Amino acid sequence: MPAILIVEDEAKMRRLLELNLGDDGFTTFSAEDAETGLKLLRENSIDLVLTDLKLPGMNGLEFLQTIKQHNAALPVVVMTAFGSVETAVEAMKAGASDYVLKPFSLTEMRMVIHKELDVRNLREENRSLREALGRRYAHPNVVARSPKMQEVLATVERVAPTNATVLLGGESGVGKDLIARAIHEKSRRASGPFLKINSTAIPENLLESELFGFEKGAFTGAVASKPGKFELADKGTLFLDEIGDVPPVTQVKLLRVLQEREFERLGGTRTVKVDVRLIAATNKDLREALEQGTFREDLYYRLNVVPIDIAPLRERKEDIPDLANLFISRFTGESGKPVEGITPEAMQILVNYHWPGNVRELQNIVERACALAKGSVLTPADIHLDIRPAKDANGAGGFLPEGMTLEKWEDEMVQEALRRANGNKSQAARLLGLSRNALRYRLSKIGIADEGEKEV
Repeated sequence: MPAILIVEDEAKMRRLLELNLGDDGFTTFSAEDAETGLKLLRENSIDLVLTDLKLPGMNGLEFLQTIKQHNAALPVVVMTAFGSVETAVEAMKAGASDYVLKPFSLTEMRMVIHKELDVRNLREENRSLREALGRRYAHPNVVARSPKMQEVLATVERVAPTNATVLLGGESGVGKDLIARAIHEKSRRASGPFLKINSTAIPENLLESELFGFEKGAFTGAVASKPGKFELADKGTLFLDEIGDVPPVTQVKLLRVLQEREFERLGGTRTVKVDVRLIAATNKDLREALEQGTFREDLYYRLNVVPIDIAPLRERKEDIPDLANLFISRFTGESGKPVEGITPEAMQILVNYHWPGNVRELQNIVERACALAKGSVLTPADIHLDIRPAKDANGAGGFLPEGMTLEKWEDEMVQEALRRANGNKSQAARLLGLSRNALRYRLSKIGIADEGEKEV
């Protein structure tokens, strides 16, 4: 049953409340002053505090404030004399859940207590539900706090148990390989192999032999037969990255594997049958490639059975803090450097940046910061962003980087000045040609606290 702590200096009133609440099935603890009440709170699991505002020593308002500093969610009902309504209102502002004016009826007191416990239980249920929803779509090494990544993992959960071909879309560096691995690990093929091949990392004339293997003598240098990735991935998953760069000849053989699950090695005549799930990925718009005639329409529809688009990092900034902390713990563990965390100001710089290189760029920036950090916590001075303007295809200077607005560009200039000034805001203002008040305004706009400092 719920446990209630009663703090009341009048012994008769304290005893009356103990008996009546005990009759209601509550477990009660009682104290005649706030100091004793705090001791009981530390030693027991309390569900609600019922306290008088007028107490010897520490008064009820100070008692309430102390409770809220340590446990803001604990409901506190205050009791006060009829003529002290203003004090009760002050207690409500300080975090009290409700108040009861003396003299009160025991029925009224029971009703207030039951109401507050019901509200507390509802909040606990909501919190548990949110946590359960958060756990529902989770996977190791995949940060998915943002709604867009939750949608991705929800699709992964549904498609993983099937054998459907999946086409992952998204800019370079968004983590398509992690999603492909998550699909494999949640599938019935999890005990089988997971192989990855990047079509842009292999010369065009060698890609076919890498995928399908070759027989001895198939070409100069083929001194022995060799199985390809499709054979090696039998009963497992093959992740083919940058599918949009596969040459037309290889596209024909890929289509046959998807349709008939069979192929011949390069230079061979024997038909090889395989049971492989293909997950393909691209950072290009394949529909545009269809219009240009560089990608086969029939292969596109074979690949695009379940499309999953992964949003760029600038569209899911809620994931940045968790990703940054993940990389910090990973790199400090690997290098042995004593970097324990990151300041809020430095984190805000990461959150505000537009990340044209996505998660891969964030990983590199954090790794560089950990490697060069002077202290145990990353500060704005440790964060070195590449904020040079992008160049267009003709080599002329671009106006703004992709995905960047003038407002964002100004914000990043402010953060860069702050980094170069090693956090000294007066010096950063001079670098930018701004007054101290103008910089203070811009810092508040991007969420960096201005704690105030002496002008230098």
